[in-house]
Amino acid sequence: MELKEFVAQTLAEIIQGILDAQTTLGENGKYVNPELSTGQGSLESQGRLVSIQGQLVQNVEFDVAVTTSNAEGTKGGIGVVAGVFALGSQGQSNIENIAVSRLKFSVPITLPYGEKMHD
Repeated sequence: MELKEFVAQTLAEIIQGILDAQTTLGENGKYVNPELSTGQGSLESQGRLVSIQGQLVQNVEFDVAVTTSNAEGTKGGIGVVAGVFALGSQGQSNIENIAVSRLKFSVPITLPYGEKMHD
């Protein structure tokens, strides 16, 4: 996979993940990637962001390892690695190329306060 394909697919999956979270939360989806206020005053000078509802914006940071593999007789692909993984063979020998990339990104959210969550 070429770098541009990797970047395009990765960004598309991050965006789709945000959209899926917003859809899953329904009315509460407004807390994921909220619209920001343009007049933030002193908070802006402190490097803080505020939503248009006046809530402080928090960043949920992700640091994931992504592996790509291509082995003879198998289909290559991209998968997210969470924790320990092992590679092995069962009675067969394959030549396998594996590349690991790290991705860091954050998704801005606001946390609800003093409100009832909607179903």
